Amino acid sequence: MRKLILLVVLGLALGALFGQLMMAVPGYWLVRVGDTSFQTSFWFGLVILLAGFLVLHFVLRLLVHLLHPVSNFKTWNGRARNRNAMKRTVRGLVALAEGRWKKAEKSLVKAADDSSTPLVNYLSAALAAHYQGRFDQADTLLKRAHLSTEGADTAVGLMQAQLLLDRQQYEEALAILTRLDRQLPNHPQVLKQLKQAYLSVSDWDGLRRLMPRLGAQQLISREERDQLEQRAYRELIVREAREGTDIEKVRGLWADMPDHLRGNIELIVLYAEALVRGGQEPIAERLLRHSLKEGWDSRLVLRYGLLDVDAARQLVTAEKWLQERPNDPDLLLTLGRLSLRNAYWGKAQEYFEASQRQRPSGVVCAELARLYANLGEHNKSQLFYRQSVELLDKSLPSLPQPREDKDVLAEKTPSHARSKGKDDGKAAGGQPQEAKSGAAAEKASAAEKTEKTEKKADEKKSA
Repeated sequence: MRKLILLVVLGLALGALFGQLMMAVPGYWLVRVGDTSFQTSFWFGLVILLAGFLVLHFVLRLLVHLLHPVSNFKTWNGRARNRNAMKRTVRGLVALAEGRWKKAEKSLVKAADDSSTPLVNYLSAALAAHYQGRFDQADTLLKRAHLSTEGADTAVGLMQAQLLLDRQQYEEALAILTRLDRQLPNHPQVLKQLKQAYLSVSDWDGLRRLMPRLGAQQLISREERDQLEQRAYRELIVREAREGTDIEKVRGLWADMPDHLRGNIELIVLYAEALVRGGQEPIAERLLRHSLKEGWDSRLVLRYGLLDVDAARQLVTAEKWLQERPNDPDLLLTLGRLSLRNAYWGKAQEYFEASQRQRPSGVVCAELARLYANLGEHNKSQLFYRQSVELLDKSLPSLPQPREDKDVLAEKTPSHARSKGKDDGKAAGGQPQEAKSGAAAEKASAAEKTEKTEKKADEKKSA
């Protein structure tokens, strides 16, 4: 209603303006042809000229259409088919979004030839065929998509790579993505799919080189980038250390590593292990010593105690650390091991026992048991071996265990054998089988006591 009122007001305003112009600008048209003349006002003649121009225009267009009926019919028919194709395309895309793959493929393929965007039709139809498991048909549709539109290499390649990744054909997908990356170095979708392909084929070197490019375009979060970079460098260091062919490759990886990852404890320990395997223990010792200055960690301390570079200097360094951390059990264990390397048996014993007092550990008990055994104190050695086993038993998962010896025997002995044994016991003089087994157990325990007494006597003689 408001629009109608506005149009009426606008028409009245234009009429009033036109009336003012007619009054302000008088004039007339005079047309003479031979003895015949025609005269009218200027404004009325202007209206007649405009109307004549419009009539002439439409007459000429009508004549053109009448002279070319076939081409006009083709144009009309093409437009009608294009409208129908657009309707089928919309129906196909809706079916694709709803997960009705067969219907989507059928509608999209039928509409492709008459559609103004055949590339969209064929790519979407290829996706629908892929979801149906018709991989050959999907590849055929991708080829038709490539032929349907000029300059569609990137779109078809990305779709083909995505379908290959879904089929777990990672090597073929990586080959396509590598080609696209050379053509379009900073294409966001290519970079995202490259990340997925590198992870799938465990190409850690390619992944670590890709991370800065993903970060520069903000295609990856900081947290995910740190995780993937750490994983890539960890796998590369482990692989190079396992192969052990060239330690310089490992050192090159460490040099290329981002600064924030060089403080990662896990990577430091792995790098130190690789250096030790490559015969670079002095470099590993410096690495661990400097890392411990930057940040204290028990894993670094324990690994430092296993190095054999300069045992005397290592012991002095570790004893300086002990002044700042006198009750650190891992440091005390490391000092005990370094004391063993320096042949300070008494000092090693003191450090091990101090570590055991701070935190009971099966590893420390094993070290003490080995030390006492080599010192000839077998009783103490057996005591710490027993404690080591007990501590290890506490760390095992909680699982059902037999309570008595008869439970073990009942599990191992078949039911028919137990019944037969009972019958044999009753038949033999009326003595039950349990009595015989009890007597046998008493004899075994007596023999065991005699054996222990003989062992103690041998130990006293040897001492």
